[in-house]
Amino acid sequence: MLVPFRAFQAIVLTVSFLPLSATSLAAQATSVPTPSITLPGSQSPFLGSEPEGKATPEVLQINFEDAINRGLRNNLGLLIAGDQTLTARGERWKELSNLLPNVQARIQEDVQTQSLTALGLKSSLFPVPLPRVIGPFNYFDARASLTQSLFNFHDIEKERAAHEAVKSAQYNYKDARELVVLAVGNAYLQAIATSARVETTEAQVTSAQALYHKAADLQKAGLSPAIDALRSQVEFQTRQQQLIVARNDLAKQRLSLARIIGLPPGQEFVLTEKAPYQALNALPLDVYLQRAYASRADHQAALSRVRSAELSRRAAAAGRYPSLELNANLGDIGVTPAQSNGTWQVNGGLNIPIFSGGKVHSDVLEADAQLKQARSQLGDLRGRIDYEVRTALLDLNAAAEQVEVARSSVDLAEQALTQSQDRFSAGVADNLEVVQAQEAVAGAHESYIQSLYAHNLAKVELARAIGDAEDGVKRFLKGNQ
Repeated sequence: MLVPFRAFQAIVLTVSFLPLSATSLAAQATSVPTPSITLPGSQSPFLGSEPEGKATPEVLQINFEDAINRGLRNNLGLLIAGDQTLTARGERWKELSNLLPNVQARIQEDVQTQSLTALGLKSSLFPVPLPRVIGPFNYFDARASLTQSLFNFHDIEKERAAHEAVKSAQYNYKDARELVVLAVGNAYLQAIATSARVETTEAQVTSAQALYHKAADLQKAGLSPAIDALRSQVEFQTRQQQLIVARNDLAKQRLSLARIIGLPPGQEFVLTEKAPYQALNALPLDVYLQRAYASRADHQAALSRVRSAELSRRAAAAGRYPSLELNANLGDIGVTPAQSNGTWQVNGGLNIPIFSGGKVHSDVLEADAQLKQARSQLGDLRGRIDYEVRTALLDLNAAAEQVEVARSSVDLAEQALTQSQDRFSAGVADNLEVVQAQEAVAGAHESYIQSLYAHNLAKVELARAIGDAEDGVKRFLKGNQ
């Protein structure tokens, strides 16, 4: 998350995917959703990508693993995280350059005149007249120079801090891969859940249509009142409306998934996996917490940021310490290259800061504030890790129970629908009972689809919470630890 994100902190872009409640989804199933607008700039980079290649006439077959692999290649959040890592490496080399030798070579040809008057030399002071300007004269100089810091504690600590910043950026990059898996997993599961919703809605439309035709035939035969046919028609059209909404939602979710994994615009594809239920026997909470603190890349990145801030604070304080430098040069100088003479010079110096106008004090204050902030963020992250692991386990257990209840509810609702249809066919009851049974079946199927989605998403969130999303998701979805 740092996204460097997190130094990369530039990117520790944290993305939260919260499943909709069964109540809100049930409401969506019976009403047209209100259009909404997403303003530019508010979208997480993990919901975008750099498209890979160009669209082809071929219809791609994309399974869950293929979607994740494409996301890990093309997702915008991960690409930005990689760039942030390169930036951190560049900053480290910049600090390291202050400790490495600085060697330069220069070839110079100098032609000039000199004003003796400007130097204060007057003709009246000498027995012979002096010219006001002498020259032109020239000289040639080819020289190599070396500058080396022999000891500068400030620069040493700055380089160490930059090294820790690089480690933090690398951990942030690993955490970005975890976030990509979370983003892709959520989008894929949403798409296959909506696909299942479309299939069940299509079956409900067929059932409602059959009921409407039967009610209309009974009305024409004078065996049923007009209200039965009207009620059946309303139910039929309601299911048609829900099918339109479900198909539109599926199309948009497929577009969203394509954006996240970097498919070319306009590329046709199909999702080859469904949402089967595989129970996962969770391990004890303490085991998951230990894994999370040891494995989560964002936690390791936060630790590196604290160490970097500590070293930066020491570097700021080292601005008061003496430093030792060496300078040397070697070359040839003369009127022409053929008439030059070799010369060299070596000097070393000890610089002792006495008063810097409060700069060191200001640097220390800033470093103290950054260190305090890094430590506070680390403490908050540890608390968030504990929260995420606990909530993922709660969601996983609750969703597993919901799946069992929803599965039973589907069976009971379909039995009730069959009995109500038989009663209506036998003339024992009107079709109000059938319509109510159809609505109950629709609600039961919606609850079952949502519970499957919530259960599989909880597995993805648990894998992310313990820092094992990239590999753990594949195992968890199959019911393996």
